[in-house]
Amino acid sequence: MQQIVVDKFDLQILDALQRRGNATNSALGEEIHLSASQISRRISRMEQGGIIASYAALLDPAAVGLDVSAFAQVTLERHGESRSDAFERAVSALPEVVACFSVSGDADYVMHIVAPDLVAFSDVMMKRIMRLPGLAHLKTNIALKTVKQTSVLPLDHIMHAPQPRRRMQFASA
Repeated sequence: MQQIVVDKFDLQILDALQRRGNATNSALGEEIHLSASQISRRISRMEQGGIIASYAALLDPAAVGLDVSAFAQVTLERHGESRSDAFERAVSALPEVVACFSVSGDADYVMHIVAPDLVAFSDVMMKRIMRLPGLAHLKTNIALKTVKQTSVLPLDHIMHAPQPRRRMQFASA
């Protein structure tokens, strides 16, 4: 795995792209005080190095009719690679599950599930989620209000890291 060395300009580019992924190189250059070609080269380097994983338009769930957001804690019947693999494959095929994390603690997985309304949510739970392979216990919480939700990752720690990160190292100019 190639290590990428970044500077303050790269971090500014990453921050700006997280907030406005559709910004042009010219607009980024004006904001960061670099030429559009320098911005382009830096972005390409970070894409090739795997720092920038992908680009996406983030949709407002309520605007597209997904008014119910729930979080489910899942415990599997038995543990083992084949059991986990079967569960993970089945979860990956469910479009209503927008995130699933293998976690430590009381549960084995935590899933974020969206649905248009409570009737649809109940249907997804009863006909799809409850039938996932290996599922032993399920506890769900329905979100009442979104207090904070972001896809913007904090980057300040990179400049102050005591040791090089696995893929990214900061170099002060």
